[in-house]
Amino acid sequence: MTFNNDLPITPQLVADHGLKPDEYEKIIDLTGRRPTYTELGIFSAMWNEHCSYKSSKKWLKTLPTSGPRVIQGPGENAGVVDIGDGQAVVFKMESHNHPSYIEPYQGAATGVGGILRDVFTMGARPVAAMNALRFGSPDHEKTRHLVSGVVAGVGGYGNSFGVPTVGGEVEFDERYNGNILVNAFAAGLADTDKIFYSKAEGVGLPVVYLGAKTGRDGVGGATMASAEFGDDIEEKRPTVQVGDPFTEKRLLEACLELMKTGAVIAIQDMGAAGLTCSAVEMGAKGDLGIELDLDNVPVREEAMTPYEMMLSESQERMLMVLHPEKEAEARAVFEKWELDFATVGKTTDDLRFRVMWRGEEVANLPIKELGDAAPEYDRPWIEPAKPAALAADDIPQMDVADALLKLLGSANLSSRRWVWEQYDTLIQGNGLQRPGGDAGVIRVEGHAHKALAFSSDVTPRYCEADPFEGGKQAVAECWRNLTATGADPLAATDNLNFGNPERPEIMGQLVMAIKGIGEACRALDFPIVSGNVSLYNETNGKGILPTPTIGGVGLLPDASQMMRIGFAAEDQVILLVGAPDGRGSHLGQSLYLRELFDRKDGAPPPVDLAHERRTGDFVRKLIRSGIATAVHDLSDGGLAVGLAEMAMASGIGANVPDLVDLHPIPAWFGEDQGRYLVTINLDPHGEEIVALWREAESLGVAAPWIGRTGGKRLVLGDARPIPVAELRAAHEGWFPHFMQG
Repeated sequence: MTFNNDLPITPQLVADHGLKPDEYEKIIDLTGRRPTYTELGIFSAMWNEHCSYKSSKKWLKTLPTSGPRVIQGPGENAGVVDIGDGQAVVFKMESHNHPSYIEPYQGAATGVGGILRDVFTMGARPVAAMNALRFGSPDHEKTRHLVSGVVAGVGGYGNSFGVPTVGGEVEFDERYNGNILVNAFAAGLADTDKIFYSKAEGVGLPVVYLGAKTGRDGVGGATMASAEFGDDIEEKRPTVQVGDPFTEKRLLEACLELMKTGAVIAIQDMGAAGLTCSAVEMGAKGDLGIELDLDNVPVREEAMTPYEMMLSESQERMLMVLHPEKEAEARAVFEKWELDFATVGKTTDDLRFRVMWRGEEVANLPIKELGDAAPEYDRPWIEPAKPAALAADDIPQMDVADALLKLLGSANLSSRRWVWEQYDTLIQGNGLQRPGGDAGVIRVEGHAHKALAFSSDVTPRYCEADPFEGGKQAVAECWRNLTATGADPLAATDNLNFGNPERPEIMGQLVMAIKGIGEACRALDFPIVSGNVSLYNETNGKGILPTPTIGGVGLLPDASQMMRIGFAAEDQVILLVGAPDGRGSHLGQSLYLRELFDRKDGAPPPVDLAHERRTGDFVRKLIRSGIATAVHDLSDGGLAVGLAEMAMASGIGANVPDLVDLHPIPAWFGEDQGRYLVTINLDPHGEEIVALWREAESLGVAAPWIGRTGGKRLVLGDARPIPVAELRAAHEGWFPHFMQG
């Protein structure tokens, strides 16, 4: 690209930068003149949806973000939560959806790299990662290619960097054919008195560029991520960043070493919008100006223009404000790690963002207005119509055993072993569970007993049918999955993936989902401490399913009490906690209907938050008392699938008689919420279990005895017994066969 800071700013050029005509007029009003080409790029970067949250900010402000353990909520690189003993867990989830569809390997890899930087920018060493992936229909021509590339990218970066991938999700639906979702989560550990922030402080201090050199990859990436796809996807390939996990590992070690010297005043990851966003955010938060000299920026390509340098999203880069007297010491640290260290600017007291290049001022803008004055829209929205409840006489029938085997071998319920075996799940040596359970669990290094649990959850089909209930359910299921391991749920991060918010029906999905998330987080004391919004996930006007992913973190005070989903032994009582008489009834939007009959109708199961709280607290009490031996929450596929998963995880069968004259299909496959399967080591006829039931009754929690573990077959009522080996064969076969074509 030839640099021309006097390039005519035409309406088409403004539109190509993702700015509306009225937004461009606002820029002119703020600056009092026509912006230069570089300035137009800077505004485009700062005012796009990905960076400014201009369509969602109003509603995000309604979410609960504080609590007794919250040290830092939204507004920083990541959220920070106290876990006791002078330690904190630092975590966040972010999307890399558009880049991963264009270039799946690098898109997914740099999504992992970006979220890891968000964590160690705060001074935390990353200890766990997750990813929530959504792909199109398995029979779509691009799906297998995208799955292969994304999984390889996630594993290639995370494995090389050296962080365990402890959990996540993989789902398929035709609505993601044109827009896959790659949501990356990372968590790290830090001392509570050594958290680092991005707010610059002090005038005349050096602004230092750290890490890898700047290239042309990712120029305009944030703007691309804030627009719908059309038929020009291949033309967007240069907007995708290229990652180098080994450079990032060196950057991690150099940053953590530098932080110990006391040299760092402020630090900001160069993520979306690169040098522009990092510099503006650091200055604006500290009520300071920033002056940059691009002649000092380390570059890896010749003749880079100011526009390209300011908008490049090259990876593995940081920006810091340092104490001047420590600059030489800081430089020595980075030179030791063979990373670039360059003083590229200084802080000023004039609240201006100045960019110099070859002695020429190519940008001079009001720094606060670049961020604070970004457009904030109260977009019109329509509350989505709710589907009618499924009629009792409109339930398709099927043999229970056949239905279970087909569900276990379906695209959305089959084993994800093919995926997670490509990830290093045990590196760092702290993993306590392999993926495939309710949540990933790692021990807290340096503490003999403590452990952290992580889960990522959302049910997009529920969210489309009823985004309010779907938002509640995403939070509740995440909270349940943490509880099922024995963890106290601490806090959550959200990744809100939706279509075009300029369409009132899509904006309505976003608004109602946020309302549901907020209500659930308040009821469950599960604040949102960080997050990301990804909008315009549409191709040629076809949007994705609304997908507000919730990533949660929980704390186990004593890891020896951690629960797994596999049956622990034979001849143990199975309780269905949270459902009177084992009752299951809600088949609307269920996988039974969707996977076996291609039906997407009915209302999703409602979420009773008071019930969730009572039931989860009771399950955690059972775990801490030592009575429980295995726990599994019920969700997709209902009771039959939950029992099968516990049997497959252990190799032990179970016998569960008919459930009190209920219709078998809703009983076995209904997806009613707030339920757990719990095995206990009590005499089923002894006084202790009677006392347990009395306690449950006094708390308003149902805990019926529904069966016993034992043998090598799963027996569900009067359906034909299914050998556990047959369950496993059905469950493990689909993904490898799909990937082999």
